[in-house]
Amino acid sequence: MYDSFSDRVFSFNGESNNSSVVDPNTLKQVGTVDLGGGPEFAVANGKGLIYNNLEDKNSLNIIDSKTLKVIKNYPLTPCGGPTGLALDDANHRLFTVCRENKGMSVVDANTGKVITTIPIGAGVDAVAYDPETKLIFCSNGDATTTIIKQTSADSYSVVQTLKTAVRAKTLALDTRTHKIYLSVADFEPGTRKALPNTFKVLVYKQQ
Repeated sequence: MYDSFSDRVFSFNGESNNSSVVDPNTLKQVGTVDLGGGPEFAVANGKGLIYNNLEDKNSLNIIDSKTLKVIKNYPLTPCGGPTGLALDDANHRLFTVCRENKGMSVVDANTGKVITTIPIGAGVDAVAYDPETKLIFCSNGDATTTIIKQTSADSYSVVQTLKTAVRAKTLALDTRTHKIYLSVADFEPGTRKALPNTFKVLVYKQQ
């Protein structure tokens, strides 16, 4: 991910429990952040802080993008196995999606407090927040995307369970058109092996 505040690119390395920091102007590595656990998704607030889920620790890191240090770590209970992460910067709320308890937890970015946890589908991977429509999209491997409406900073409800495709769990949101994009392929039954020439992108738009 790119952090505009530090003008650095951060990769999050699951097997080495760290982040490699690259200067995009020189294309050289300029630092390493020790994360203390296996990282998943991360998001920056554009003001010097990067938030990062630790999947194996069920916790959330706050990283100073200038000093390249973890300055805080918050437990995410009842979240288990956090993967995707999105930010509502205006309300200082983080949305973390968790596989083990099939939930999306709303976290106060300032205090680390878990405000509420909303049930979602199984096998979640990604989450995206649309600040204009106040919708949150949680893409699940069980052929659903759970769509959650934010009515206030601390109030949320599921408004739709969108039928997608099995393992369509990689998600991108276009906040201009409000379309979501899910990548998926067909797999050999009972395996993780994708079948050749079956890759596709599913596109959904709000009616």
